Amino acid sequence: MMRKFNITVNGKKYEVEVEEAGGVTGGASVAAPVQTAPAPAPAPAAPAAKPAAPKAAPVAGATQVKAPMPGTIMTINVTAGDKVTKDTVVAVLEAMKMENEIFAGVDGTVAGVSVSNGDSVNTGDVLVSIN
Repeated sequence: MMRKFNITVNGKKYEVEVEEAGGVTGGASVAAPVQTAPAPAPAPAAPAAKPAAPKAAPVAGATQVKAPMPGTIMTINVTAGDKVTKDTVVAVLEAMKMENEIFAGVDGTVAGVSVSNGDSVNTGDVLVSIN
């Protein structure tokens, strides 16, 4: 017994005939692609989320704390003007399902923060500038 099904692949509809197991031997057959209805228009893109804090461009002459690996910024622990020591955790970067603490590395004052929570970063991207 042959059964007909409508399937959608990448927005294109197809009518497919499949033979039930235990039915007549000879395998299944597939009908040629049939556009049964016009594909719906893609949904409008969601509005972009507003950044939590304005991003600053890397500050010239400042020490730049850079991403050691690609990942996603989970938290930013400092803002411009904060005093930090070399042991201060300035950000938490998630990479390969692990949370990695990113330290300031120097004593100073945060001159600017170049990323926001949820941002994807690549190796070498500037996260924070410290004077």
